[in-house]
Amino acid sequence: MSLMSTEQVAEFLGVKVERVKRLARESLLISKSVDENGEPLFDADEVAKYKELAARFGGL
Repeated sequence: MSLMSTEQVAEFLGVKVERVKRLARESLLISKSVDENGEPLFDADEVAKYKELAARFGGL
């Protein structure tokens, strides 16, 4: 399992960091851990699956 920071997820999805944090709050992206600053870390495979699902529903 490869972990991605909030910034990496935002770049991968093409959205702002605030949007990634909102997705996490709404449990649309589930964090697997937190870094030393308390920021969430996400599983790269789950982020890719979310991106694919979002594309099927019309985009992010």
